Amino acid sequence: MVEQGEIESCKEQKQLMKYVRSVLDRDDVVINDEDIEKSVNVPGKYFDITLFDWQKFLNALMYGVRYDDGRLVWDEILILMGRGGGKTGYMAYDSFYMSSGHHGVKNYDIEIVATSEEQAERTFTDVHEVLEDIRYTNKLKKAFKWTKTKIQHKKTRSIIKYNTSNARTKDGKRAGCAIFDEVHEYEDYKNINIYTSSQGKVKDSRLIYTTTDGYVRGGPLDDLKEKARMVLNFEMKDLGFLPFICRLDSDAEVDDESKWEKANPSYRQSKDIQIQMRKEYNNAKLNSSLWLELMTKRMNRPQEDIRKEVATYEDRLATDQPMPEEYEGVDAVGGVDFADVRDFCSVGLLFKHEGKRYWVQHTFIHHQALKLQDINMDIINLALEKGLCTIDYGKSIDPDRVVNWYLEQAQKYNILKISMDGFRAAILKPKLEAAGFEVHVCRRGPVTHAKLAPLIDDMFINHTVVFSDDPMMRWYVGNVFIDEKGNGNKEYCKIDKEKRKTDGFFGFTHALTLDEELVEYQELEPMAPFIF
Repeated sequence: MVEQGEIESCKEQKQLMKYVRSVLDRDDVVINDEDIEKSVNVPGKYFDITLFDWQKFLNALMYGVRYDDGRLVWDEILILMGRGGGKTGYMAYDSFYMSSGHHGVKNYDIEIVATSEEQAERTFTDVHEVLEDIRYTNKLKKAFKWTKTKIQHKKTRSIIKYNTSNARTKDGKRAGCAIFDEVHEYEDYKNINIYTSSQGKVKDSRLIYTTTDGYVRGGPLDDLKEKARMVLNFEMKDLGFLPFICRLDSDAEVDDESKWEKANPSYRQSKDIQIQMRKEYNNAKLNSSLWLELMTKRMNRPQEDIRKEVATYEDRLATDQPMPEEYEGVDAVGGVDFADVRDFCSVGLLFKHEGKRYWVQHTFIHHQALKLQDINMDIINLALEKGLCTIDYGKSIDPDRVVNWYLEQAQKYNILKISMDGFRAAILKPKLEAAGFEVHVCRRGPVTHAKLAPLIDDMFINHTVVFSDDPMMRWYVGNVFIDEKGNGNKEYCKIDKEKRKTDGFFGFTHALTLDEELVEYQELEPMAPFIF
């Protein structure tokens, strides 16, 4: 339906179809038709709902697609779609199936998690009402036993429960499936980590995140959206992560009702949703706060964050260009960001070639930073695989690591100068100078950033800045916003003080303060023969 244009679908849905096909085409992936049919038909005997097309699609991928050794292909699912699409009822439907003997896994507990008891209870209540339905209750009593807070399948011993965000009381969970409802409300990972840390202890364990977009920035939802972008753009592979994202492609599409199903794939098949969304749209045109809610929760186009990003995701992705084939001996300048000896330290080199600027970076990470801060470990693990970062297990990050990295790079590049701000210059500058490097101490802040902003804007917009295959650097850039000072000055600032690391970006800006000293590298033309 998506590929043939039978329904309106957003960019992420089109990307998802390419991603899914690439997985299904693998020789080690198999499809089990019987498991797919059971996941739809078993609960269908008791629930007074018929699954929408998108729900059947997800069931097929969640329950029917495995590697040939029996492992699930997708065990982490993000469902990000407009409010009213049927996420709660769908999770109840699937919870009923996963707890039953037809699912085939014993002691497969389903934990429904939300920030409030009322929200967490909704999915549980939908299952409970089916069990209490006078049409089925006598039959279902043979298979289930239940109270107002717990449902258990007698044969599999699987339990369905709901939980709130009081993380202190939830240690030691061994959930088969953890369903995190309305993830946009989560400000940190305290509640999520309790359930994710137990993954793998139960066969076919799953994590499912269901949500609209929301107003909390820098939280788990933003991390999931970033992870989704990387998966859908084939930057991350074989993660077992299935991102089902539905949203308008632009704000302007809100005025075209035919585009609304991009944000809510249930729209075409539900008259009730159509009536409600039309009503909300008409009311929102008269009230700015209602408009904000409509765009954020119904259309998944958050409007509240007016902070300007440094570069769009597409422009950041365009930095993945190859390095020149011959560039050894090229003139380069260094940039260092070393704010805290027990945090991150980013080092890099900048050089020019054929109208483009190339940035090569490496990050040293103190191990305590990963334990004490809610940092996106998917990015860190990917960077480790690619050799883009190093974990330091000492008491602190040794400045000699920085010196040694530049000494190693000096075998390939002609390093003219190394630029850093004054924060660690007192310690690092003498060591670099003792190793033979010239050090430039630059200013950091609105005045310097305002001078660099036109160059940075131009490089990203015209795709003339190259990070090569460095998702960590693209992550750094995405964690920065531009603060307009109102007096012509601009400042590049962290979106989040801790988890949204920016060290690589600021190392890059420090190197750019020396940009005028760089002569563009040109490959030597063959000499013309002498004529005697």
